[in-house]
Amino acid sequence: MAYPIEPPIPPMLAKPTPAIPDGDGWIYEPKWDGFRALVFRDGSDMYLQSRDLKPLNRYFPELEAPLLALGGADARFVLDGEVVIANAQTGLDFDALLLRIHPAASRVKMLSEQASASFVAFDCLADGDEDLRDRPFAERRQRLERLTAAAHPSVRLTPSTTDPAVAQHWFEVFEGAGLDGVIGKGANDPYAAGKRTMAKIKHARTADCVVAGFRWHKNGPGTLIGSLMLGLFNDAGDLQSVGVTSSFTMAKREELVEFLAPYRTGSMENHPWRDWALAEASAIEQGRRLPGAQSRWNRGKDLSWEPLRPELVVEVAYDHLQGDRFRHGTTFRRWRPDRSPSDCRYDQLEETPAALLADLFGS
Repeated sequence: MAYPIEPPIPPMLAKPTPAIPDGDGWIYEPKWDGFRALVFRDGSDMYLQSRDLKPLNRYFPELEAPLLALGGADARFVLDGEVVIANAQTGLDFDALLLRIHPAASRVKMLSEQASASFVAFDCLADGDEDLRDRPFAERRQRLERLTAAAHPSVRLTPSTTDPAVAQHWFEVFEGAGLDGVIGKGANDPYAAGKRTMAKIKHARTADCVVAGFRWHKNGPGTLIGSLMLGLFNDAGDLQSVGVTSSFTMAKREELVEFLAPYRTGSMENHPWRDWALAEASAIEQGRRLPGAQSRWNRGKDLSWEPLRPELVVEVAYDHLQGDRFRHGTTFRRWRPDRSPSDCRYDQLEETPAALLADLFGS
């Protein structure tokens, strides 16, 4: 086994950009909402690497055959792309991807048969014995197009355009299919592993949320606030947990301890998440772990929380919802003492009309 480039390789990254860049030399692509993955191939050997340099093969067994068929039996290449799971009705399904990160091979196999993953390719780092990382992206894109010309349906070439108007259309229309925004790449840029040389344009919106609890910071339990737990009221009047905000400096984390202290007094009385807190405390006493009480990404990470009287309102920036929760962590904007917690409802959020991925690929 001798891959054209030996893994692991940090993938090239993107930096947030407020608007789609215009002018000569830009190539635009959709920003996929999945698991970033690099494919290393040498004939019958294939290695799938995650963004954090770990192997992904065992979690997506259905991708092995399509990727080994790419380019013929003796093909050698290194590709960059995204592993996604798409639903014909609702678009990309990130929750289905999360379920794959499971220690039991039997469960992974069952899930792979229920909802197959696909690989969306968007860069070619090596083709045959040629290391292409120093070549312009426009050339790497041409190599990628040739490699994927007769690909299995589970391997897709990401759409690409040099027209900023088309990119803007993707940005506005295909969020409803689960896309995360638009990526801008310099046509003459090399592949800069681990560096933020691409531009990413994501949807940014704000929401007023109830602060119903918090978690301590891992480096300062009792002295530093780690994150604030956010809630929104649904139509039935129930306060739903929608995510967290943790974009604070260390100095602000220390200040928040004193700021939140008055709201800890009597916080468990009539708290809307009282049953959750009591069940978690009971589980800890019995040496058990509740589902979701540890991070799906970092086993053993403590996600226990402290309740607050749900009286504070905070404005946060978010990109989009995944189901009834914020898809990514939110960014703290400001406190809203002028807003009532009862006003923090789902109906304040912008709704995105559904779109079909088939329209993006033209099929």
